[in-house]
Amino acid sequence: MEEEEEAIGYLDKVLEDEEDSEPGTPTSPGVGPPFLASKKGDRNACKGLEMRKLVLSGFLASEEIYINQLEALLLPMKPLKATATTSQPVLTIQQIDTIFYKIQDIYEIHKEFYDSLCPKVQQWDSSVTLGHLFQKLASQLGVYKAFVDNYKIALETAEKCSQSNSQFQKISEELKVKGPKDSKENNTSVTMEALLYKPIDRVTRSTLVLHDLLKHTPSDHPDYPLLQDALRISQNFLSSINEDIDPRRTAVTTPKGETRQLVKDGFLVELAEGSRKLRHVFLFTDMLLCAKLKKTAVGKHPQYDCKWYIPLADLVFPSPEESEPCPTVHAIPDHELEDMKMKISAMKSEVQKEKASKGQSRAIERLKKKMFENEFWLLLNSPTIPFRIHNRNGKSYLFLLSSDYERSELREAIQKLQRKDLQAFVLSSVELQVLTGSCFKLRTVHNIPVTSNKDDEESPGLYGFLHVIVHSAKGFAQSANLYCTLEVDSFGYFVSKAKTRVFRDTTEPQWNEEFEIELEGSQSLRILCYEKCYDKTKLNKDDNEIVDKIMGKGQIQLDPQTVQTKNWHMDVIEMNGIKVEFSMKFTSRDMSLKRTPSKKQTGVFGVKISVVTKRERSKVPYIVRQCVEEVEKRGIEEVGIYRISGVATDIQALKAAFDANNKDILVMLSDMDINAIAGTLKLYFRELPEPLLTDRLYPAFMEGIALSDPAAKENCMMHLLRSLPDPNLITFLFLLEHLKRVAEKEPINKMSLHNLATVFGPTLLRPSEVESKGHLSLASDIWSHDVMAQVQVLLYYLQHPPISFAELKRNTLYFSTDV
Repeated sequence: MEEEEEAIGYLDKVLEDEEDSEPGTPTSPGVGPPFLASKKGDRNACKGLEMRKLVLSGFLASEEIYINQLEALLLPMKPLKATATTSQPVLTIQQIDTIFYKIQDIYEIHKEFYDSLCPKVQQWDSSVTLGHLFQKLASQLGVYKAFVDNYKIALETAEKCSQSNSQFQKISEELKVKGPKDSKENNTSVTMEALLYKPIDRVTRSTLVLHDLLKHTPSDHPDYPLLQDALRISQNFLSSINEDIDPRRTAVTTPKGETRQLVKDGFLVELAEGSRKLRHVFLFTDMLLCAKLKKTAVGKHPQYDCKWYIPLADLVFPSPEESEPCPTVHAIPDHELEDMKMKISAMKSEVQKEKASKGQSRAIERLKKKMFENEFWLLLNSPTIPFRIHNRNGKSYLFLLSSDYERSELREAIQKLQRKDLQAFVLSSVELQVLTGSCFKLRTVHNIPVTSNKDDEESPGLYGFLHVIVHSAKGFAQSANLYCTLEVDSFGYFVSKAKTRVFRDTTEPQWNEEFEIELEGSQSLRILCYEKCYDKTKLNKDDNEIVDKIMGKGQIQLDPQTVQTKNWHMDVIEMNGIKVEFSMKFTSRDMSLKRTPSKKQTGVFGVKISVVTKRERSKVPYIVRQCVEEVEKRGIEEVGIYRISGVATDIQALKAAFDANNKDILVMLSDMDINAIAGTLKLYFRELPEPLLTDRLYPAFMEGIALSDPAAKENCMMHLLRSLPDPNLITFLFLLEHLKRVAEKEPINKMSLHNLATVFGPTLLRPSEVESKGHLSLASDIWSHDVMAQVQVLLYYLQHPPISFAELKRNTLYFSTDV
């Protein structure tokens, strides 16, 4: 640590001297080689690049020290492993693996980074690029997450082994660290405990150096965007493990002199007195504290107000059988939540337009304030998963969460702390006041997770479609019925997007299922692995659902650089000893929304509807009739029908069968998962070379839905239907009646008319040519004005009394207004 501080101290001194010796000079455009100042002129740019070299030299020196420290830590590992298999082992293999967990991987990552960076700094040239090295280093930070998760266990294991084995104690107290190559220093003795802390210290250091490098890298240097990206990944990573990273920062001393540490904190929705309240919940080593932020005058130090606390020794999770019935939760209908998302996205769009046109900051602030209110409402009203905790000496408390992931994470964190010997206690009012007062300083989550709280520099997340193949999993101790669910974040909270089929009675499930997941500003993907429970007695009274057991869960950041390649990117998530293997690739929204006519006119996908119906001598294409019939036969009560993704490989198999006019298509349909059939129907309409409601009439549909007079709107909207070609109209009316029948089962399938309009509106109306290319990748365009209007058009017809083709054609006089 001291050597590192010396290296950094020296660097700071050099930088200060540099600042003092170089008075500010006006910049002038550089001439000659890129990024080199002209002879007259740009001394500031030159100075910036000189500083860049100094920052890198200092970092390289500290990197060398760090590698030597990791080497010293790894040195005893091989002999320890060699003795582990003998009759007199110093440590068991398991103990060695726990203490030295991921050290070898971290060493290799940094050795490769150092070996690539060193020659670039030693043969310095101001145009040299090395951002890709930092980017690669940042992309490998996942190893540190695994190290941090294991850190406390590694320390505890090392300590126990030292106490029980004098040989190991001697080894761990005097590890020799080599001095830097160019220094006269010899080896220094360091304890194993001190060396195990080095990676935790290092991960914050890398982020600091990226800040400094960016400060001294011209914005037009090719390294600039790469360093920015590396910094974003590092900051995201740091915030995700913040509570684990520095135990010293999160400690509070109780009046009795004991150390109480903050383990985790965050915002949760509590159901209190029949209404939803946003709380800031703090999990300490010995208690759970639920607080709310007090309203304070401007400029005053904000304070928390404690609502309640439970010592962990008294905290119990009631089993489904024991828990009292849940108070009725007023659930907001899905369509209201979707409406709110549309409003928020429209406001985001407005803010971006105002900024682009250098609009008034007052107007932007007003929009942001309204956006915050709407996002806060969404955050408060979207969670529905109950999480109940109980004080064995009194009250129960109920939180509502948006994901099973949070419920499991919180339960596991509490249960882990409860394994220690905890005592029950009662805090005096003074003690409680002191503790609540320290919460503001200790908290690791500072802002309510809404996008209006984000800085402009922060990543807006990804908008488009993420294709994920869940391949397989291994690491299960015994056979079970296993499945996975996929979640992504959207509007500040996580939403479940897809679910694999259950693989029965196995320790090595092979799903190999592909899903297409729509991203709405998403930054993370979560995978949860469950054991399916078929025991009807395990009903949870809070949500009346059988409780499946979470076997493992993991989360990865969706890094645009990694994901936005055309190729599949393979990855593994490690969760509680279980490994799930998956691949993913991303398609931006504008690419995925293009309608591409099929080159072969013999099939049905990508072929005009009139061509297909004429060939088949049918009024409604065969594919539409068959898929609708199958959904009505066995999918009409399926929760989330048309919303839950079908397996992409199944959908592609059905597409190929319909295109080839396969004779076995009916057998295939009867065997296929119902979500794949629903997905095939959606894909058929999405791939039509022009929308079902036609390109020609699209502008008129947009104008018609915007009319405010009900009679004028009715006249216009019916006239537009009548103007459609017959195959399009008959197919549309056929689909309309089907979707109404699906919505009649809303209490069971949770699909309202509004939900169905949201799924099918853009599919049936979106024009084949997007007017301004490239603009759809804008964050706000996912719910752009056009998309909202497309949903409204379909919703209008879904809410309309039955429309008959014959009536429509007969009443031509009524629809005399030309649009």
